[in-house]
Amino acid sequence: MADIEIANEAISLTVTTTGGAIWRFISRSDSLETPLFRQPSQGRERAALKSGCFPLVPFGNRVRGNRFSFEGRKHSLEPNMGWDRHYLHGDGWTGEWRLASHAKGEIVLSFGHRGTETPYAYDAEQRFTLAGPTLTTTLSVTNRGEFALPFGLGWHPYFPLTKETTLKAAARSYWEEDSSWLPTVEHPVAGDIDFSQPRGLPRRWVNTVFEGWNGEAKIDWPENGISLAIDADPLFSRYLVFVSDPAFDAGYDYDFFCFEPMSHSADGHNMPSGGGLVRLAPGEGLTGSVRYTCHRS
Repeated sequence: MADIEIANEAISLTVTTTGGAIWRFISRSDSLETPLFRQPSQGRERAALKSGCFPLVPFGNRVRGNRFSFEGRKHSLEPNMGWDRHYLHGDGWTGEWRLASHAKGEIVLSFGHRGTETPYAYDAEQRFTLAGPTLTTTLSVTNRGEFALPFGLGWHPYFPLTKETTLKAAARSYWEEDSSWLPTVEHPVAGDIDFSQPRGLPRRWVNTVFEGWNGEAKIDWPENGISLAIDADPLFSRYLVFVSDPAFDAGYDYDFFCFEPMSHSADGHNMPSGGGLVRLAPGEGLTGSVRYTCHRS
């Protein structure tokens, strides 16, 4: 495990090789530092679920029944969390990444997976770059297996949730979920999860994939005089909003929420359209970037 930091006059970033996670992402102004991603607890422990953000590779979320078929082959996945019966969020967030390069304003991490618990064999890379008030995160994956498979990319950032926090992120539709946290019925966006205009986050359980995103979003923290503009490549045409619940997460106090840029739908493996997953033949790759720009009023 190693922590690596880069900084400029506007923002600073600390990533950890454990899970390839962003540990801290901070806005700097004079002597004032304000977390833009959830501020993790102090101490030496590093775990993706306690971080500010972690990568989703070779795909994010869950696959119904841990099974899917692709081009005549049947595939199965083994659960990777003791509290969830699904193989969840890929392997990158549970693995140890390697520091590939560290220069002024840029960090590159690499990760390779060859295992038997999934059909996926791949190499991944994350590139973190600072330029003024903008953090650019770039995630790449290359299929190193012996046959083609559907791949997807995403990130799982945690954002501070305050009384006045608002989110703006227009979308076309959202998926209703079942008791397995998997999508069932697609609906037009409406009600307290319609973020076409700035809206506060509901103080209730939300674990919802939104379709038809144009890659633009904005989070405002008015009491801090800070906003974060999010600009994602066209690859990321979906996002997931997660607001936990104390009944699920003991001690949760509606102090963070997740806004997760994703290239594909949850359980896209079992959707006739593929849900945005991309077919990669052996040796083929997929890359996408998301930019986070901090503004102070």
